[in-house]
Amino acid sequence: MATITYEVGPGAYGMAIDPAGRAWTTLVERGELARVDADGNVDRFPLEDRNARPMVLATGPDDAVWFSCGDGTLGRVDATDTISMRSVATPQGGPYGLCTGPDDALWFTLLSADRVGRLAPDGTVEEFPLAKGVMPSLITTGPDGAVWFTLNQADALGRIDTAGQITTCPLPTTGAAPVGIHGGPDAVWFAEIGAGWLGRIEPDGRIEEFPLPDPACRPHAVAATVDGGCWATLWATGSVVRLDRDGRITAQETFAHGAEPHGLAVAADGSVRVALQSGQVAHVVAD
Repeated sequence: MATITYEVGPGAYGMAIDPAGRAWTTLVERGELARVDADGNVDRFPLEDRNARPMVLATGPDDAVWFSCGDGTLGRVDATDTISMRSVATPQGGPYGLCTGPDDALWFTLLSADRVGRLAPDGTVEEFPLAKGVMPSLITTGPDGAVWFTLNQADALGRIDTAGQITTCPLPTTGAAPVGIHGGPDAVWFAEIGAGWLGRIEPDGRIEEFPLPDPACRPHAVAATVDGGCWATLWATGSVVRLDRDGRITAQETFAHGAEPHGLAVAADGSVRVALQSGQVAHVVAD
């Protein structure tokens, strides 16, 4: 395993890879985005409101880079590096997770409002209410053509189809507190930060859970791989792991003390970019 790290500034949190293969991260406390190109060059993009608290990133249906902010807005960076911001219908709800849906809309979660939102290509915004107190966190498109999201405080996953029909899938493990989630070619992977497990759910609802060696490792983000496995960040142990489709660990990389890995994304070549809260973006290439 080979790893190169690039200094981007303290507080790196979210992670996305744009269509050009460049890695983007959010610098939450500085109110900035940072971008690392294929040659390791780093560019920073300060937001007009330095207190906006940019959080999670995703490539949108328009190939722009979108990001959520703790001040109740969504941001967008276009191909000319121009940043624009827009409020959601319930800004006090705390937009957090983002993904491109199967309907070419941008879907997002509202962490504090217990809602899932949809930003249509024409700019129309809809919000879909969930049960009170479930705390929807990260969100992804699944292989079944629906949008899936974690319900952190309900120990469950949620599923919403493009017609707005919502289904809740309770997890077998009490205290799972799922956060990270990502759709793969045949299943959706998720991270149980409370239990120290990773899991996957099939389109038919069948759930498998895989305990990690250290139950206190606090898995946070997960990124599915094209072969049916996944990568996940273990922020409490400062490492990332790769699992195959059967849940076996096939690779692991541990970063410097205090790294606190959070967001991650898998590039087209299979390598991984990881946001380290200590101030770096790591480029991990498995053997």
